[in-house]
Amino acid sequence: TGFTKPVLTVPHHSAHAASAYYPSGFESAAILTMDGVGEWTTTAIGHGKIQRFETLREIRFPHSIGLFYSALTAYLGFKVNDAEWKVMGLAPYGKPTLVDKFRKLVEQRPDGSFRLDLSYFSHPWSRTSMVTERWTELFGAPPRARETELTDFHRDLAASGQALAEELILGVAREARRLTGEKRLCIGGGVGLNCVANWKIQKEGIFNEVFIQPAAGDAGGAVG
Repeated sequence: TGFTKPVLTVPHHSAHAASAYYPSGFESAAILTMDGVGEWTTTAIGHGKIQRFETLREIRFPHSIGLFYSALTAYLGFKVNDAEWKVMGLAPYGKPTLVDKFRKLVEQRPDGSFRLDLSYFSHPWSRTSMVTERWTELFGAPPRARETELTDFHRDLAASGQALAEELILGVAREARRLTGEKRLCIGGGVGLNCVANWKIQKEGIFNEVFIQPAAGDAGGAVG
């Protein structure tokens, strides 16, 4: 009783953007938020200036870097929305020998946008699976059962899927630089927990400075 102020709702990716931009210490910066999906947005480029920010461009469900990575996580026999880090950790033990097959799953465009080939993915319509039979036919093996042995094939899958995810993230980062003209970047959203891809952004010199929300996932969204 006694509460008179309204409850305000905040768009999911706006919360991610705020959680990355406001703590960054940057007066102006490009803002990149990437996750599985929040409402309908999966990837967004924003621009922060003098403690205010705006969204410049969005990619919407079902096309998602986060959901691509979750599909790979599920195919490798790990728990979705929990063990994606295991895929990133497994990747250095393999070789990216399957990248060309992974590129068949996603159409990458010159402006950094992308579209998943939905004939390989079941997340738009299934609550129990992430990939279709066409995915298993492409890679020539059924999904790995949990807690079974990891083989060189699985290690190469992780390395190749990670390599494609990095290509997609770098493409969006380059577009964020082009759109905003900024030399600083703030990253939020669960895909921002992929520290190898973050390192690639720095290594490529796309931005001079990069701030990554330490709790880039939905916990950090609460801060935003």
